[in-house]
Amino acid sequence: MSANAPTPKGKKTGPRTPMPEQAPAARVKNFSEVALGYTPDLAKAEAVRCLSCKKPPCRKGCPVEIDIPGFIARIVANDLDGAYKVIRETNSLPAVCGRVCPQEVQCEGQCILGKKHEPVAIGRLERFVADAHLSASACETLTGGDECKLVREDLKVACIGSGPSSLTVAGYLAAQGIKVTVFEALHELGGVLVYGIPEFRLPKAIVRQEIDAMRAQGVEFKTNWVGGMTITVPELLEQGYKAVFIGVGAGLPKFLGVPGENLIGMFSANEFLTRVNLGRAYKFPEADTPVIAGKNVVVFGGGNVAMDAARTAMRLGADAVTLAYRRGEPEMPARKEELHHAKEEGLILKCLHGPIEFTGDDKGYLTGVRLQKMTLGEPDASGRCRPVVCEGDTCEVPCDMAVVAVGTGANPLIPQTTPGLSVNKWGYIEADPETGETNMPGVFAGGDIVTGAATVISAMGAGRKAAKEIARRLLG
Repeated sequence: MSANAPTPKGKKTGPRTPMPEQAPAARVKNFSEVALGYTPDLAKAEAVRCLSCKKPPCRKGCPVEIDIPGFIARIVANDLDGAYKVIRETNSLPAVCGRVCPQEVQCEGQCILGKKHEPVAIGRLERFVADAHLSASACETLTGGDECKLVREDLKVACIGSGPSSLTVAGYLAAQGIKVTVFEALHELGGVLVYGIPEFRLPKAIVRQEIDAMRAQGVEFKTNWVGGMTITVPELLEQGYKAVFIGVGAGLPKFLGVPGENLIGMFSANEFLTRVNLGRAYKFPEADTPVIAGKNVVVFGGGNVAMDAARTAMRLGADAVTLAYRRGEPEMPARKEELHHAKEEGLILKCLHGPIEFTGDDKGYLTGVRLQKMTLGEPDASGRCRPVVCEGDTCEVPCDMAVVAVGTGANPLIPQTTPGLSVNKWGYIEADPETGETNMPGVFAGGDIVTGAATVISAMGAGRKAAKEIARRLLG
């Protein structure tokens, strides 16, 4: 069978339909979105590649179990409203997920067509439908239809944090007519969607649109309320909330533990990205919130956060950005698309290297880092090959700025102020994987505060399970 030959169902098995995007030389100088999205013709050309499997494995690969063949079939039929409604049945944030979810290891990774050919570009099609849909009302934005119930003020639920898991809970319950109040520690809503993911990957206007729809449907948002300090879980229960959902993420940065980490010019990825994204440092001087813009930048880590930090540093004007990672390029957990884009933009990869010392001048400013050559040894407990030191093999890399993106931990504030709440040895809240309920009746948790740092869609999946259980109990 040739690459473009029709399958027995009349579908095409040719290559995926490319998505238009900014040229690397242009986009590395701005914070506008890299991928420009499908046109209707491009979307339909990609949609017809779907095999419409009767038992679609792609749906099982989706943490929120979108009816993927169902919404794609409606694209083919030119029924974008119908496609949007299908997606909205299980996904509260389709425009977000279409942009930042790791489809290659989830839905697209399970695509039957991908066994012998390129998988259907499910994420791109989801983004197209979400962007193309013009909602007539907040209710339609939340559900894709007119199923929203009148809000019952006697059924109150509180969400602590306004990231993807909490927004999923709020959107689902609001559509069921349950009154939801969301408490956010920062001055802007959206959690990691706003402070963590750069504008060029996820425009903040997309997040605001989703939140505005929830607000119009009766969800109340309170900013500058720190969970565990300004408000505690016991206080919320005493105030008559029927359930409390904890979705505060895992934002406690981890560091490398090597000499020189206190030099001026060292950042955690959390601090760096928050300054740039939430503080709008990329708009300086229009936004009066500057950030150090290094000329020679080294980023440590191999995940999506490391990639975001590196590509942000490029856009802030760095002459050179190097990414140092203890394992090899094939072992990087970052999305392949993000790595591809970063390399196009000029990222220098220094794989199989780990830092052993940061050096500085007599004023305490960072001037360089000494890297240790590594090789891959036997697999560790996680199944990944363990980096092994190559004794005596080191090199010096000059830098005036370094960003550490090697993971995060759980903030202990809520567990410390919630007597009896169970946490594991790493400080993450323990919750039932099917319902999200903690050991405290009526208190639920989901997302990174339960699992550790994971994906937006997995946090949404946890939020959806918790929301369904809360609705079942409150509404019968």
